Amino acid sequence: MGSLKDELLKGIWHAFTALDLDHSGKVSKSQLKVLSHNLCTVLKVPHDPVALEEHFRDDDEGPVSNQGYMPYLNKFILEKVQDNFDKIEFNRMCWTLCVKKNLTKNPLFITEEDAFKIWVIFNFLSEDKYPLIIVPEEIEYLLKKLTEAMGVSWQQEQFENYKINFDDSKDGLSVWELIELVGNGQFSKGMDRQTVSMAINEVFNELILDVLKQGYMIKKGHRRKNWTERWFVLKPNIISYYVSEDLKDKKGDILLDESCCVESLPDKDGKKCLFLIKCFDKTFEISASDKKKKQEWIQAIHSTIHLLKLGSPPPHKEARQRRKELRKKLLAEQEELERQMKELQVANENKQQELEAVRKKLEEAASRAAEEEKKRLQTQVELQARFNTELEREKLIRQQMEEQVAQKSSELEQYLQRVRELEDMYLKLQEALEDERQARQDEETVRKLQARLLEEESSKRAELEKWHLEQQQAIQTTEAEKQELENQRVIKEQALQEALEQLQQLELERKQALEQYEGVKKKLEMATKTTNSWKDKVAHHEGLIRLIEPGSKNPHLITNWGPAAFTQAELEERQKSWKEKKTTE
Repeated sequence: MGSLKDELLKGIWHAFTALDLDHSGKVSKSQLKVLSHNLCTVLKVPHDPVALEEHFRDDDEGPVSNQGYMPYLNKFILEKVQDNFDKIEFNRMCWTLCVKKNLTKNPLFITEEDAFKIWVIFNFLSEDKYPLIIVPEEIEYLLKKLTEAMGVSWQQEQFENYKINFDDSKDGLSVWELIELVGNGQFSKGMDRQTVSMAINEVFNELILDVLKQGYMIKKGHRRKNWTERWFVLKPNIISYYVSEDLKDKKGDILLDESCCVESLPDKDGKKCLFLIKCFDKTFEISASDKKKKQEWIQAIHSTIHLLKLGSPPPHKEARQRRKELRKKLLAEQEELERQMKELQVANENKQQELEAVRKKLEEAASRAAEEEKKRLQTQVELQARFNTELEREKLIRQQMEEQVAQKSSELEQYLQRVRELEDMYLKLQEALEDERQARQDEETVRKLQARLLEEESSKRAELEKWHLEQQQAIQTTEAEKQELENQRVIKEQALQEALEQLQQLELERKQALEQYEGVKKKLEMATKTTNSWKDKVAHHEGLIRLIEPGSKNPHLITNWGPAAFTQAELEERQKSWKEKKTTE
């Protein structure tokens, strides 16, 4: 329903736009009333004049915009549309409203009827956004279809040159620009008007009327079994056959569903290139003109049945949907690429700003470094002068020191001798201290070892005590669980003993009941025998066994066992006879 609504909106948009004479985006209410009434008529929707007048009642708002008309259009027309109207009639109504205003005044190589068909094809191939346009990819697809239908080769180079000269400011062509493109013969040079018209009609039949294949074949009749040439038209779920290709005299339909199949048949009855279409209640024998046509029709019908089994749309609609999805995907990828480019551009600008800031910092640092270098050189000159002064003073001091050294030299020898002696004494004292330190270190090591052993013994003892407590607790827990299990076992044994006793009691009661049953059975058999013998005696004594005679017309008695075998009068006579017998006895 959504796709049908989208298709209808395209035609209605053309009509609304044509009624907008001053291009203000608004249409007068009187014109919209007429448009709504015409739409209800062609779409076979019940017309509600009350709702129409209520929606378009006069007020001060003036003309109605497209957005203002859409709520009424959706609620009272589009939501009620069923797929039972004539789409060609609907398109022709919308076309009539917009053709005079928009169709080019330049002479065209095609008729107005061909222009109408291109207008309908445009609505089928255009994008689902407004204002409606057809993108270059769909233009190429349509021109290829027309070229193939005319039987000439496709000139890709010519179309590429056309795309190069295409206005970059536009995303595609409007319907009137497309009609002018096809009508000026730019891509159909060398073709006559009739050939172009036939090509447009063939593409129109395929894309709009869902004609998958059509052509003359010979069909065998069901009643007279005669062979008659018919014009066959294959659609997604039906094969219609007509007297001729003008489609005026329709002779019948072959309804296709998932259970149908098509088979090739051998030549017979002088007919060649035969094949059979099996449906639910009928079979159709058809003869093609040659083997190629036969194979094409078998393949086309088989593909149609396969699409019905899959629930898929016709190939051209599925291809259009795939192209639209591909364009959406490419557009999304392009938008993502543009977004990434913008991000990269922003990042590049940020990086340029950072580099500019770094450059400024480097320039400032360089100026600071130049000043510092200048200060350093000035400081170096001052230090050099100070160093020379210090050097001169040092030389003077050195001379004085050399004199003092010469004087102190002898004193130094004596001092060195004394130092050597003190060094020997220091070495001996150091050895003694080393021995004492080693002894103390050994003592400290032994003491630490003893302390560590004591700590380990203490931890082991604490651990053993902990284990002992845990074992005591485990033993107590085990004893308690053992006692509990013993109690449960005793309780279960008692319950088992009681159950056995109850079972024995039930067995005894069963035996007693069986004995009672046997006794009752015997009594019942004896009672049955007694009853039978009693019945025989009574029957013999009372004379119940008698010949069957015609019954009395008097009313019968009713006993506990049903209707009696004698009447009230007979009963009274029997009572009298019994009394007489008793008196005689």
